[in-house]
Amino acid sequence: MGFSEKQEALVKESWEVMKEDIPALSLHLYAMILEIAPEAKGLFSFLKDTNEIPQNNPKLKSHAVKVFKMVCESAIQLREKGEVVVSGSSLKYLGSVHLQKGIVDPHFEVVKEALIRTVEKAMGEKCSEEMKSAWREAYDHLAAAIKTEMKQEAAQTQTQL
Repeated sequence: MGFSEKQEALVKESWEVMKEDIPALSLHLYAMILEIAPEAKGLFSFLKDTNEIPQNNPKLKSHAVKVFKMVCESAIQLREKGEVVVSGSSLKYLGSVHLQKGIVDPHFEVVKEALIRTVEKAMGEKCSEEMKSAWREAYDHLAAAIKTEMKQEAAQTQTQL
């Protein structure tokens, strides 16, 4: 069964609400990541040398917006194409950066959980299990595409050694 029209609509609807409060939701996303996995702090350049989440850090906000947007775009692509296709160079870059940072499967799960908690905060009472499930599925497909690129990058690096 593919990604349904209703799932796509739920992600789009909640993204429209989330866009209204990006600064606060960006902070919330990273607060949730660090609550779930405090050791993840060192993976983000904008969090490494601080004991708190920087309130006005443009890199933090920019990274959070990319996460939110890419998951939303993944939902749209799943509905239209049945798969997630990030433009070639973007996906290569994402794979490369995640590989260099030493990102592994549990890290993707932490971000997914933090993302769902952020959607819950943004949507309040309007947040349903169906909405969270749609975000999870879209995120899982995006994460799978990034992981595939990471594996290809790692294989290329191995053959070059």
